[in-house]
Amino acid sequence: MSSVLVAAVQLTSTPDPDSNFAAAEELIELAARRGAELVGLPENFAFMGADQKRLELAASLAERCSQFLVTMARRYQVTLLGGGFPVPAGPGHTFNRAELVSQEGQLLARYDKIHLFDVDLPDGITYRESSTVTPGDQLPPVAEVSGLGRVGISICYDVRFPELYRQLAACGADLLMVPAAFTAYTGKDHWQVLLQARAIENTAYVIAPAQTGTNYDRRHTHGHALVIDPWGTVLADAGVAPGLAIAPIDLAHLQRVRNQMPSLQHRRPALF
Repeated sequence: MSSVLVAAVQLTSTPDPDSNFAAAEELIELAARRGAELVGLPENFAFMGADQKRLELAASLAERCSQFLVTMARRYQVTLLGGGFPVPAGPGHTFNRAELVSQEGQLLARYDKIHLFDVDLPDGITYRESSTVTPGDQLPPVAEVSGLGRVGISICYDVRFPELYRQLAACGADLLMVPAAFTAYTGKDHWQVLLQARAIENTAYVIAPAQTGTNYDRRHTHGHALVIDPWGTVLADAGVAPGLAIAPIDLAHLQRVRNQMPSLQHRRPALF
């Protein structure tokens, strides 16, 4: 099979959904014009703002996001990942949901984020995602995508839990998608090295859409949407401005790497 272009979208999403949807469509269209067949949007692509406002908008955003993904996938003939959007999950809580949609607008996979970001950072900012987000209770899915192989889905903070990606690899994932809104503070030290580790240890491509810049108030995100190959080589880096990380994936190259470094075959899970 010849190589296929994939694109990781980088956005600076804000509390204004209308402007966020417009910015997302602009970059989806650009990716499609450049030949991308798989496009990933970052976590919180439709809304980044205060928790209370997100809760107020959750019902309308959930419906709007799902329809947006279907419309964009059909309009631009791409397989499209919506990397995380709020879905009502009972009083005062939402799920953080990702959906993968085919070129025909068919839902291929759905995932509710299971690892929630409850962290006190040294820069003085505290995050308590669990205060308004309900964790999912299902492992991420692996979806077969025609011409692209098997795609495993995760969201942001998941990247710190390697056992999740080993499970995706055990289920046959060739591509690991990690849409994120990584903080600027942690991103500068951990973002790229974590993604490269997930690629290397699972001999899989990693596609990581990202938020960047100042989203609202004191919320600053790292940027650097990445595409990484199964050897851990960074194929594309979007930098710190809104845009795209776009690069080819080649399943024949993936198989060569897995033949040269067959670590997945050497696992001894019975000992653990």
